[in-house]
Amino acid sequence: MKEINQKDFVSETKEGVVLVDFFATWCAPCRMMGQILEDINKEIDGKAKIVKVDVDQNEELARTFGVMSIPTLIIFKDGIAKEKHVGVWLQNDCVESIKKYI
Repeated sequence: MKEINQKDFVSETKEGVVLVDFFATWCAPCRMMGQILEDINKEIDGKAKIVKVDVDQNEELARTFGVMSIPTLIIFKDGIAKEKHVGVWLQNDCVESIKKYI
C-alpha cells in the first residue's frame, strides 16, 4: 500500500474506488488495521486502491476530513468521500463496504 500526502491526495483519490487509511506510526490499533488492510488489498485484487495518510505528517489533510481519532478509514469514489469508519474495521465488513462502490 502506498503512503500519500497532501500534494498527491487529489490525484490518488480522483478516479475509481480508493480506501484511505488515516493512521500514525505510534498507534497500536493503526498497526493492527494495517495488517487487515494488507489482507484486504490482496482480496480486492486491484478492483479498488488502498492508500495511507500519516496524520502526524499531514495534519491539515486530517483536519479537512474531520479525522479526530485514528485509525480513520474513508472510502472515496471518483474523488468524493462516500463512507467513513473510525477504529479498527473488521475485514469482512470493510470488504463489503468497498464492494458497494466498485
